[in-house]
Amino acid sequence: MLTLLKLLKDGRFHSGEDLGAALGVSRSAVWKQLQSLEAELNLPIHKVRGRGYQLAEPLYLLDAEDIAKRAPLLAWPIHISESVDSTNAEALRLIGAGHSAPFLVLAERQSAGRGRRGRKWVSPFAQNIYYSLVLRIEGGLRQLEGLSLAVGLAVMQALRDLGVDRAGLKWPNDVLVDGKKIAGILLELVGDPADICHVVLGIGINVNMQDVAGVDQQWTSVQLEIGGAVNRNVLVAQLGVQLQRYLNSHQEFGFVALQEEWELNHLWQGRSVSLVAGVNQIHGQVLGIDSRGALRLSVAGVEKTYSGGELSLRLRDDS
Repeated sequence: MLTLLKLLKDGRFHSGEDLGAALGVSRSAVWKQLQSLEAELNLPIHKVRGRGYQLAEPLYLLDAEDIAKRAPLLAWPIHISESVDSTNAEALRLIGAGHSAPFLVLAERQSAGRGRRGRKWVSPFAQNIYYSLVLRIEGGLRQLEGLSLAVGLAVMQALRDLGVDRAGLKWPNDVLVDGKKIAGILLELVGDPADICHVVLGIGINVNMQDVAGVDQQWTSVQLEIGGAVNRNVLVAQLGVQLQRYLNSHQEFGFVALQEEWELNHLWQGRSVSLVAGVNQIHGQVLGIDSRGALRLSVAGVEKTYSGGELSLRLRDDS
């Protein structure tokens, strides 16, 4: 089916006869494959007598060579799958199989994409970016302090490079546009974080998604924000460039070098919030973050700091 999809990806009409000739199959076999594309990948296909078949929207399939040409200074091997449970899970399997870091895992779709706190990440075929970069970390816990926030800066900047000018940050791992989520980050560790470990930088970006069921929060996409479809290879390449820049700074100087920039782009700076930890809620006002990326809140007039992967920040109704 992927071969047929590559023939249709330009969004133009193609006759059944031409598609059959290119695939070396009958027109009837082409019709069956088209039905499978619609059913399995949820890709609407227009059928017009006398003209043939056309995807409702052009597709930009992921292409490692195209990405490498657009970001020639990146030396990360790229693994692209048509479908995986999640790119983070695939990355962890590749680490277990002995693949040397750094390397990048991409997928056209995820069958079990996940976000922070076990939330489902909706992952339609060939519409968004499902991205996991694996790094080898040496030197102990300092190399991990504020790392997810540094990644957030890279994602935000890559989106702004494409024209999503209002993209900003929400502590700890979200990128928002006008209160709607456009990207999320999930870091996972394997190994000894106090010595040598691998970290998977999982990034999901809504790119060309326009309508989807199953998302339990307000969301937007690059296409909705800039008014046109985006070649995802361009965004993957630009994200790699920005990640390399911010990761190099983080490795050399620590997160403290990025602290001020992150605070300047925090959309909820100064806002009244509720910090949710399990069944408990802490109400306060956002003061910023500290040099390790922990959240600074004014709680009943007293400054307190909070960090941890199971925390969630929400705006208060009166904010």
